[in-house]
Amino acid sequence: MPESPGFPPSGVSGSLSPAELQILVAGLEGVAVEMGAVLRRAAFSPNIKERVDCSAALFTPSGELLVQAEHIPVHLGSMPASVRAAIDRFGDDLRPGEQVIVNDPFEGGTHLNDVTLVAPCHVAGRLVGWAANRAHHADLGGAAPGSMPADANTIFEEGLRIPPVRLTEDVKAMICAASRTPAERRGDLDAQIGANRSGLSGLMAYAEAPMHEVTDYGERRMRAALAGLPDGIWKFEDVLDSVGPRPSQQQPALIAVTVTLEGDEVRFDFTGTDPQRQGNVNAVRAVTVSCAAFALRCATDPSIPANGGALRPMSVIAPEGTLVAALPPAAVGAGNVEASQRIADVCLGALAALAPERVGAASQGTMNNLLVGGREWVYYETVCGGQGARPGRDGMNGVHTGMTNTLNTPVEALERSYGLRVRRLRLRTGSGGEGRFRGGEGVERDLELLEPCTVSLITERRRSRPWGLAGGSPGATGENWLLPGGRESEAEELPDKATLDLNEGDVVRMLTPGGGGWGEAPGGEGE
Repeated sequence: MPESPGFPPSGVSGSLSPAELQILVAGLEGVAVEMGAVLRRAAFSPNIKERVDCSAALFTPSGELLVQAEHIPVHLGSMPASVRAAIDRFGDDLRPGEQVIVNDPFEGGTHLNDVTLVAPCHVAGRLVGWAANRAHHADLGGAAPGSMPADANTIFEEGLRIPPVRLTEDVKAMICAASRTPAERRGDLDAQIGANRSGLSGLMAYAEAPMHEVTDYGERRMRAALAGLPDGIWKFEDVLDSVGPRPSQQQPALIAVTVTLEGDEVRFDFTGTDPQRQGNVNAVRAVTVSCAAFALRCATDPSIPANGGALRPMSVIAPEGTLVAALPPAAVGAGNVEASQRIADVCLGALAALAPERVGAASQGTMNNLLVGGREWVYYETVCGGQGARPGRDGMNGVHTGMTNTLNTPVEALERSYGLRVRRLRLRTGSGGEGRFRGGEGVERDLELLEPCTVSLITERRRSRPWGLAGGSPGATGENWLLPGGRESEAEELPDKATLDLNEGDVVRMLTPGGGGWGEAPGGEGE
């Protein structure tokens, strides 16, 4: 076992000085960061190795979030549900060295691609905590390559669904058999196993540390931040442009929230949100809680430790059977990647009235999901866009925003790994909203297919625009285009959500949305 840093015993309350507490928090966070580094470096898929579509965290023995690395918001805020599912399923039956795997959105997961591994940490026969990591697997079967078919109506069409089970060689074999890319799946699973082993090794060194002080500190910081804001009730609503590609699905869907602040507690109530739909934009409750937690940190103080204690003053009401708390057998593939962005938007929109100096205009509000399947490969990427302008600062250009902060796949890695060629990648000039501070620009990207492929697009903000604040103009909507054989003269606009069989030489063009502007532009008014 690694040598202990020598903190006071865990049973002593208030035993740490401020300096000792910061050392403990930093040390534990370092363990989570190292977990992420192991996962990324050992992974087989470009989606994890290059884009860093993965997250890592440590948990207390009871399953409360202890620390996290600064990875993906939608992963980290919902990962406690996966740890809770493992605890509820196995309790004290897990032996040292065993790990639990889960991706079922209705039992602790988010969408099927996000596979979570949870491992108990035992020291001298005592459970001292948990290590967990989540990684987006590029293909787990289903009706279309990438396991997020745009036209899915039920989860059964989206791929392999895994309840909380012990991870064994037989389970690995089942996952690989279900995937179009079995070798990549096995490599990524092995990387996840190694990441948790790294986390357990690091966590053992803190077995005697008073870890409750970390979460209690997070609670104190959040309650103090909330107590410094005015009490009140704020409402906001926004729409998803559609719920699927069929004509009957090409109608907007409402997401609404009421934020109530009373003293040092805050409540997010999503009553009034539309019922879950026949389509894949439905989000499970864990995703919605994650979005509320992200927005709250943005509007209070991002330096507040991101742990379970900081979430104790927050409650979430998400009516079952709605777009924000879907029930089986709803399809949920885009709920995690697209509905999450709109849930975050409405939470931030409400909080903008509460803390106007901290909340910016709407960012692009979509992950611009592109999934392509060739002969023996599956490519997945979320494409960057514009960040909303902030009080005192322009929005950033060409970045991932909101509930994701992955990187792009470098062109060199993309073209080496897949039958694809990047024909164009540049900023989309003029897509950011006008204002005293301008919204960030989206990007323009042309992707040529070098062999026949199945392509799925799951995007948003193709009709609704990312809103501005304080008189700023909205950002530009996004656009999806197909250039048959690469010919500009035959370009045809594609819907926001579609699964298509395309030919060698075809080009998929994506123009991503810009961010909203903030404040009235000098000499004029925002739209």
